[in-house]
Amino acid sequence: MADGISISIADRLTPSDLQQIETLLPQLSATTRFDAARVLSLLEAPNADLFVARESGRIVGMATLAMAPLITGWHGSIEDVVVDQSTRGRGIARQLLETIIEESERRGLSKLDLTSRPSRESALRLYESVGFVRRNTNVLRFAPQET
Repeated sequence: MADGISISIADRLTPSDLQQIETLLPQLSATTRFDAARVLSLLEAPNADLFVARESGRIVGMATLAMAPLITGWHGSIEDVVVDQSTRGRGIARQLLETIIEESERRGLSKLDLTSRPSRESALRLYESVGFVRRNTNVLRFAPQET
């Protein structure tokens, strides 16, 4: 575990927290735009939780657990895993993942998925080291054209 890091499910976010999340977002995706209302909506979403990693109160990492009831059982998906570049290499991502895995087991999720680009070799090694297994599958995405 990373020293001085606490992991929790966000139940409220201050304006300062939102600024810290806004700083993390470009480290996750160059194309996604920060939307405070969207982030705050996670706090009330019945089937999604925002996990935050804090050091001295400052958000230095985050990940989302999204859950869905399917015919085959409740499935979970870990999305938007990011740790601030200034704190990488200290085990924060591992701590986030282990906390989410424990919570998903507590909730009785039958499956927990996570996707990552093949070029993110160190992230893939981390995911495998906490128990994720590469699947022989293709991930397909449909993105409607914006008007």
